[in-house]
Amino acid sequence: MPIKNTNHVYRNELTRPERFAIWITSHIGTIGFFLTIVTWTLLWLGWNLLAPTKLRFDPYPGFVLWLFISNMIQIFLMPLLLVGQNLQGKRSEIRAENDFNVNVKAEGEVAALMAEVQELKIMIGQLTKH
Repeated sequence: MPIKNTNHVYRNELTRPERFAIWITSHIGTIGFFLTIVTWTLLWLGWNLLAPTKLRFDPYPGFVLWLFISNMIQIFLMPLLLVGQNLQGKRSEIRAENDFNVNVKAEGEVAALMAEVQELKIMIGQLTKH
């Protein structure tokens, strides 16, 4: 079997929504996203605790709007993350299969080389006897 670039095989099989799910998965799992969420939360809660009373839009202690938006983000991201992880698992399977094929091919080539080396040893042994 020919050796394949698994990245190309994998990319060619993906639909647009699957590419989006992988993009989400790769960006959500970063420290940048974490810091964005922490900063947004601290600004939101800080504003609604410390701003003048007339300017507060999500009053303490409930922070109902913040909870609603946070829950909606979680509800929409969870399925996308699961889809992205499944697709990344599929990519790993393609890569593992390709690695196996490369290893089988290399094993065959090594066995052939070992046989040739053995033949050369025999020939050298015969030449040294004469």
